[in-house]
Amino acid sequence: MKIIITQSEAMEKGIWPKVRSAFGLDKDDEVWDKEQFILTEEQARELGLIR
Repeated sequence: MKIIITQSEAMEKGIWPKVRSAFGLDKDDEVWDKEQFILTEEQARELGLIR
């Protein structure tokens, strides 16, 4: 299973720094608020998105 989350959704959930880190992005990297990130089931569990 794959989980898709946007940058804005990650910000709302307070997990954006963790998502950014998981994808190797720096604070200075430009990211659109609607940009989508595909997480594995394991990543989604680690971020608390699913159980």
